[in-house]
Amino acid sequence: MSTTPQQTLQRIFGFRDFRPHQREIVETLIRGEDAFVLMPTGGGKSLCYQVPALHRAGVGIVVSPLISLMKDQVDALCANGVRAAYYNSSLGAAESRRVLAQLHQSRLDLLYVAPERLLSDSFLARLAEIPLALFAIDEAHCVSQWGHDFRPEYVQLGVLRRHFPGVPLIALTATADPQTRDDIRVRLGLQQARCFIAGFDRPNIRYTLEEKSKPFAQLLRFLRTRPQEPGIVYALSRKRVEEVAARLRAEGIAADPYHAGLADGERARVQEAFQRDDLQVVVATVAFGMGIDKPNVRFVVHYDLPKNIESYYQETGRAGRDGLPAEALLLFGYGDIALARGLIEKSANVEQKRIELHKLNAMVGFAEAQTCRRRVLLGYFGESLEQDCGNCDICLVPPERYDATVDAQKALSCVFRVGQRFGMGHVIEVLRGAATERVRRLGHDRLSTYGIGAELSQDVWSSLMRQLIHLGYLQQDLGNYSVLKLTEKARPLLRGEETLVLARPRVKVVAAKKPPRKKPGELAYDSRLFEDLRLLRKRLADAAGVPPFVVFSDATLVEMAAYRPHDRAALLAINGVGEAKLQRYGEAFLAVIAEAQGQGQG
Repeated sequence: MSTTPQQTLQRIFGFRDFRPHQREIVETLIRGEDAFVLMPTGGGKSLCYQVPALHRAGVGIVVSPLISLMKDQVDALCANGVRAAYYNSSLGAAESRRVLAQLHQSRLDLLYVAPERLLSDSFLARLAEIPLALFAIDEAHCVSQWGHDFRPEYVQLGVLRRHFPGVPLIALTATADPQTRDDIRVRLGLQQARCFIAGFDRPNIRYTLEEKSKPFAQLLRFLRTRPQEPGIVYALSRKRVEEVAARLRAEGIAADPYHAGLADGERARVQEAFQRDDLQVVVATVAFGMGIDKPNVRFVVHYDLPKNIESYYQETGRAGRDGLPAEALLLFGYGDIALARGLIEKSANVEQKRIELHKLNAMVGFAEAQTCRRRVLLGYFGESLEQDCGNCDICLVPPERYDATVDAQKALSCVFRVGQRFGMGHVIEVLRGAATERVRRLGHDRLSTYGIGAELSQDVWSSLMRQLIHLGYLQQDLGNYSVLKLTEKARPLLRGEETLVLARPRVKVVAAKKPPRKKPGELAYDSRLFEDLRLLRKRLADAAGVPPFVVFSDATLVEMAAYRPHDRAALLAINGVGEAKLQRYGEAFLAVIAEAQGQGQG
């Protein structure tokens, strides 16, 4: 056993240094104290309980919500030489007995368990008979009814405090607003626990938003600039997931659908193919993601608007968990808002409805913002950024501003002329002089505003109207077919008593391929060597029957391609190379690096 947590971090996991807060959290648990941890996805939450479990007597019990996530984490631990197993409904009778025997014989350092299995009377009785190092509750926001992914089976986990008062308990989540945090701590009996808030910023993710125009064409254009990069596309309905995946396959992109309506075997096949880099794109509902431990997801696209910032943050957070550059693209359409609001309004729970509408409005505010997106996102979670991030669409391609006074007056006049009784689509048809049967039947082709905006496209008028709504000149009555009405604020603008500067629409903007602002000390590496190392990793992973990231992460391969270690000692100094992996894979990776060196010199 290593004498210090630092030595364990290096020898077992291959990391030179702890990340912010990790050392304090590890030491808190080793002392036998409780902890509540809020840390972004990819911030290193797992090490916060894995290292202490190796330093305390007994087995660490980890509560995890998804079977697939348990398997990935156990595979990764075993690859590092840690004695780990999982106990859930995916195991057959013989395998279950084998795991329980290991547990009773003190042959496990960590055991991953589903909440419903952990809380069975028989399993709690077993745990009472053996030494326990700690309890770790992962994805702890599932405990709270105010969290965005409430799971009833998580609620009962508060009994652990009563059954095992002397065993330290750590609750971890990447996504929780202040109300959810308080609820988690009360439900788990962690009011006295030390709280560690590691911040929400993921500087390696570039946030980009496009107004939804022709969404499939926009998605295809985005993917064409990222061949071979693995990513996730989220859509709201199963039908749309199936449709988008089929159209992508027809365009030659390796894509498959994933949603709760598919057979278990098909979902498992898709997830495994994605984990093993055999599938480039998964098109999914929100059913896909919490179980994804894949660190090299390079992009996440939201085909539809998420219903709250927590979901958006967590889903985009599945990109770039290895710390390398990643993209988050959101296609934003106002029809999505009406749809989401309609679903929320159906709820019979008045308080829940109020909270969900508030969260939806905050999401719309993020999408409509014309200021640094990261500032808006972090501000929602109560965190401030001192300066613009330099790595979002607003920072990289600032919107062009123009004097929109005359166009705005035309739009407001037209809303007034049609009697403030029609939605945006009809108002734009009148402005552009559309010769439709409906316009003629209503007599709107005889209005003074008919055709006065013919020179502007529908996209330009849509963008202008949205900004007028966002700025409070128009209100959209979503409960009444989204009709547009003037507000008091519109009067001085219509009378010519004030001018209005707006942003030009960004319909055609694609995530800029300009590289993100370099951080100090960011590595320059040999991209050809990196690809050779990836091919080797894939072969080794396939032979071992594990996902490639279980062998080494992309971040570890980047360091190898930058520093070109020439012997075992130098390879061991690379982040992510521990002693077990050095023994298993070291010679193969050193051979590829040496071959590249020879070619470079030749």
